[in-house]
Amino acid sequence: MAVTLEQAQRVGYTCLKALLRFAFMVANNLVAIPSYVLYLIALQPLRILDSKSFWYIEGVLFKWLLAMVSSWGWWAGYTVVEWGDDVKAVSEDEAMVLVNHQATGDVCTLMMCLQDKGTVVRQMMWLMDHIFKYTNFGIVSLIHGDFFIRQGRTHRDQQLVLLKEHLEKYYRSRNRKWIVLFPEGGFLRKRRETSQAFAKKNNLPFLKHVTLPRIGATQVILKTLVAPQENGTPSGGDAVRKESKSKGLQWVIDTTIAYPKAEPIDIQTWILGYRQPTVTHVHYRIFPVKDVPAEPEALTNWLYQRFIEKEDLLTHFYETGAFPPPEGQTKAISREMTLSNLWLVAIQSFAFLSGGMWYCLFQYLYHCLF
Repeated sequence: MAVTLEQAQRVGYTCLKALLRFAFMVANNLVAIPSYVLYLIALQPLRILDSKSFWYIEGVLFKWLLAMVSSWGWWAGYTVVEWGDDVKAVSEDEAMVLVNHQATGDVCTLMMCLQDKGTVVRQMMWLMDHIFKYTNFGIVSLIHGDFFIRQGRTHRDQQLVLLKEHLEKYYRSRNRKWIVLFPEGGFLRKRRETSQAFAKKNNLPFLKHVTLPRIGATQVILKTLVAPQENGTPSGGDAVRKESKSKGLQWVIDTTIAYPKAEPIDIQTWILGYRQPTVTHVHYRIFPVKDVPAEPEALTNWLYQRFIEKEDLLTHFYETGAFPPPEGQTKAISREMTLSNLWLVAIQSFAFLSGGMWYCLFQYLYHCLF
């Protein structure tokens, strides 16, 4: 079929826009990430004298970096509509966030929709696949104190021990509030077949839109961060006991991400912006941690039930274009999440000005020394 002039122009425009966006992203990374690192190197004396203030500043810079990533999608027309419980109500409490995982764009979506949730972004810890350690953002996550987990049965036990040690060492000392993890342990498209085979073998529900979660990391987080009286485990709350001022983990936020037509956004799309403007839908359900069982078998059943509910939510969404109303209500209420373009421009300007400042400083030092 012959290509019309209009179609050729549209393709040319899309390619040019993608190229310009990619160039901007590269420039953004080249100034923002080194500036983040250099600011924190310069502030090392403050870390010794006043650790709390140091990690406060680091958290602000971290939030701004995530806002820059959010801006790439926001300015491409990739927005978010939120449903269910209002998580702003628990933004100052400690919470564990359980998220279904479809594509790399899930992380970008969370970076965006949590920007307006108070101090959450600067005080959160991420659990992510170890491969992200080797990306451009890896150095930032290492400094911030995120945990990189290796997947696979051969690494599982060791990784859970390392996770427990990591939480005890960094979670309280850096004043973290929320911890985000993807219990499925991988992307939906990669794990669905294996999960369905496991479900069939063990007489569990057949899931299409999510996979059965893995319990290991969730159990370690609860055991380490929940105060003993919250869910009745006398051996729990190891990190809480070391920080008596902390109330421990208070909430579990079950988060379900849904994309129109079940077509997830990946990081390439987020950066290049070649997909038409898209509204991603995010559903929250908040559970008090005292309602979450501590025993492994009961916790496994509880976590399975959450993902069975996610399956029902997503099935309803893909059929109707909306999430169902909460139990006992007749209508579901959605909230459009917004970002300030002025604020995003201000942060981007700060990044480029910082990059220029550090460049001039190093040029000056080079000429002085040589």
